[in-house]
Amino acid sequence: MSTQVQHAAGDTAGDTAVDVATARPRLRPARWLAGAVLLVLAVQLGWFLVTNPRFEWGVVAEYVFDPNILGGLGMSLLLTVIAMVLGSLLGMLVAAGRLSDFKPVSWACAVYVGVFRGIPPLVQLIFWFNLGYLLPRLSLGVPFGPTFASWPTNAVISSLTAAIIGLTLHEAAYMAEIVRAGIMSVDGGQRDAARAMGFTAPQSFVKVVLPQAMRVIIPPTGSQFISLLKGTSLVSVIAMADLLYSVQVIYNRTYQIVPLLIVACVWYLTVVTVLSLGQQRLERHFGKGQR
Repeated sequence: MSTQVQHAAGDTAGDTAVDVATARPRLRPARWLAGAVLLVLAVQLGWFLVTNPRFEWGVVAEYVFDPNILGGLGMSLLLTVIAMVLGSLLGMLVAAGRLSDFKPVSWACAVYVGVFRGIPPLVQLIFWFNLGYLLPRLSLGVPFGPTFASWPTNAVISSLTAAIIGLTLHEAAYMAEIVRAGIMSVDGGQRDAARAMGFTAPQSFVKVVLPQAMRVIIPPTGSQFISLLKGTSLVSVIAMADLLYSVQVIYNRTYQIVPLLIVACVWYLTVVTVLSLGQQRLERHFGKGQR
């Protein structure tokens, strides 16, 4: 009996050794076919870009560093930063309200998130730009009482103001959900342990909860920042001089639509790539200790 077992074990070991020594990668025809198709498509796309004269690459090179284009790019970046900062601050307040035990505040914040996430940002921008139709004058005073000061709405709500208000309110609704999800991802026992060690509630949040929540908050926040940058192109409909609007002004004069749209694409891709690299560095920083 033992001899048979030894022979079986020897055969198994020998088979394993032979299998390892003579192993060859398994042929995967589907992968080779997919790779060949992608290669052909890439070559065809490159040939199309190079040989089609209607792209007018000379015009692209002429306008890519045009002062008007760079000014529009700067305005897009400024709008992105302002709306992201204000939207994040407001979003944190809304997230805190949604997590509150006081139901009226929680319900109000839930309604805010539902409304401003449900209405497309383009509609919001047009609405705020035309706020003067509903409110000819903006006033400051006691509700249902005396008015201390008032201003014409159209003098206050300019293209810049409408863009900031619309983008900020839209961004705050998304950031509220991102922050809320990050805070809820931290186990409640972490807070209890921090309080047991003598931390106050603010200290527990800042030193224990927030660092762990940032691992969940950072990736979608980076994606939101990038989406917001691309979303600034919508402000061109209210005559805001962003990157797309600057491009439109030029091609309405020169009728070189495609090359100037390529200029806009080049700058959007460049900025998004830089932001994506920054997002990766932040994720690695807050993801220390995690696989």
